[in-house]
Amino acid sequence: MPAVSAASATPMENPAVRHRLVEVPGGRIHLAEQGTGPLVLLVHGFPESWYSWRHQLPALAAAGYHAVAVDVRGYGRSSKPADVAAYRMLAHVADNVGVVRALGAESAVVVGHDWGSPIAANSALLRPDVFTAVGMLSVPYSPRNGFRPSDAFGMLGGAEEFYVSYFQRPGRAEAEIEPDVRGWLAGFYAGLSADTMRPAGEESLFFVPEGAKLSDRFPGDRLPSWLTEADLDVYAGEFERSGLTGALNRYRNVDRDWEDLAPWDGAPVRQPSLFIGGTLDASTTWMAEAIAAYPTTLPGLISSHLLDGCGHWVQQERPDEVNGLLVEWLRTLPASPHRP
Repeated sequence: MPAVSAASATPMENPAVRHRLVEVPGGRIHLAEQGTGPLVLLVHGFPESWYSWRHQLPALAAAGYHAVAVDVRGYGRSSKPADVAAYRMLAHVADNVGVVRALGAESAVVVGHDWGSPIAANSALLRPDVFTAVGMLSVPYSPRNGFRPSDAFGMLGGAEEFYVSYFQRPGRAEAEIEPDVRGWLAGFYAGLSADTMRPAGEESLFFVPEGAKLSDRFPGDRLPSWLTEADLDVYAGEFERSGLTGALNRYRNVDRDWEDLAPWDGAPVRQPSLFIGGTLDASTTWMAEAIAAYPTTLPGLISSHLLDGCGHWVQQERPDEVNGLLVEWLRTLPASPHRP
């Protein structure tokens, strides 16, 4: 078992949550954990941290699970390699395997949100020996296909630039975000939240006109109801210390992932699975065909839910509902080690 060392908690963190750093082959991963029992690994998305799972950790612990939320590499207190290629999907899968091993477990259920969803899905796809079930929040599973991602994204938006393309050049998005990390995060979170997003039909914040910034289309100064000033302080504090480059480097590997995952082109994820999305989340509307394809791409799907009137940050916008669905799903898993 790799060595572990203590990591200090910030004042905003729940004292019941334990923090530590674990050694994995690619560096160190910071994790927050609560409870004992079968291991459930929680993987966040952009631009977030382990803190995105603050409502799930106690709920899963109370239900009899060892809930572990990681800081994905590039985030928070986890390692931040300088090489852009170090943030390829294969590296994230290896980190997840390394965390399971560092915790002394043979297997785990993996659950991801936003970018964490494809990281979780690919962890299950590439390492079915370790990840026995997979839950995906907000971003539907879509197998690797024949279209190079950068080419596909380049065709979106007409004269405007799709946000994933906007993030590609190192330093460009950082120059927009890092002068006012807290303000940028507040606008981005609000822009994808059900109660603060711009009305349907207005210009989309996912597209950037020439010479503009992504934040030019963020909504006003009101925080979404799920996000307190204290919560925003936690997120901003993490990114003010770490910068945004590691987080953005995930986007800068979409073509590299496409090349790496060629052997799994069109491959289904066969383990028992769960999907939870929001009806007001662009991920579920843009990728409606991916959800419709679940009988083929997720043959082990146990339950799929679209939460009416919910935005992108599902486990924070609707924590009680998501917690109930997660626990209900976990208790249906056929493998006895996942029944507390």
